[in-house]
Amino acid sequence: MPHATATFNGKTIADTDTYEFVEGNVYFPPSSVDQTIFTPSEHHTYCPWKGQASYNNIVVDGKEAKDAAWYYPETITEKAMPLKDFFAFYKTKVDVKME
Repeated sequence: MPHATATFNGKTIADTDTYEFVEGNVYFPPSSVDQTIFTPSEHHTYCPWKGQASYNNIVVDGKEAKDAAWYYPETITEKAMPLKDFFAFYKTKVDVKME
């Protein structure tokens, strides 16, 4: 499995060798993500097989990306269980790489 990183405003905010890759998105384990840069968002979306996604804004050195990170605090199908509490990032807002 390739190494995965997520960078925002020049700061690495997630770094791991173990992750889930689903529907073109890297889902980072919570322990690999710097959650101190998150601020809560009121935004939510729903996936019919994963459940309700909760969102966070990212703030690094005064620069903010609204609703840039999401996770599933509860999953609704067995197939989605590996994604529970893992974080994914919008690639238009955060630089996500697999190397």
